[in-house]
Amino acid sequence: MRSALIVYGGWDGHDPEECATIYRRWLHEDGYSVRTATETGAFADPSIHDLSLIVPIYTMSKIAKEEVENLTKAVANGVGLAGHHGGMSDAFRDSVDYQFMVGGQWVAHPGNIIDYTVDVAKSDDPIMEGIKSFPYTSEQYYMHVDPSNEVLATTTFTGEHAYWIDGVVMPVVWKRRHGKGKVFHMTLGHRAKEFENPNMATIMRRGMNWAARDE
Repeated sequence: MRSALIVYGGWDGHDPEECATIYRRWLHEDGYSVRTATETGAFADPSIHDLSLIVPIYTMSKIAKEEVENLTKAVANGVGLAGHHGGMSDAFRDSVDYQFMVGGQWVAHPGNIIDYTVDVAKSDDPIMEGIKSFPYTSEQYYMHVDPSNEVLATTTFTGEHAYWIDGVVMPVVWKRRHGKGKVFHMTLGHRAKEFENPNMATIMRRGMNWAARDE
């Protein structure tokens, strides 16, 4: 049986506990054994090297050196990593090792909650199968991203809220490798209620299963 660890906490504005509940239900339904933790100390546990998947939901906060070293080593050795929005890509801002693994870091969301479009960049990828470009209402994340990411979906900034970024095409969904591990990230999902969007939920659930190490 595949096994997963969800580590949630940090800034409450991203509904970490509610999101963890959604992930836990999905993973159980998809045949995983699942455990959860609410402290970053879970990342330092040697047993994470035996997992199929780790899901961080931990906006901002701090991660200790021994925690990030063990986490990045586990992923480099084959454990999958998957997550969404600031719970994964605005976590542990002072840890470049963590950011290197994730493949991106949030830096702005001009206009805060706005209407924008998510455009499918790779319709032939199994994660995006059957999904067309769709409207979305949330924070439109402006990211600093790794050029080695395989981008599956993007969004285009209009410049309405920051004129100098008019026309910038920004990754929204990507997958990548970190050593032997597979990493999946989606920048959608400011609040847990956004998981009610079927396109968003489908992409995230498929991405999680893609990232998980095969048993």
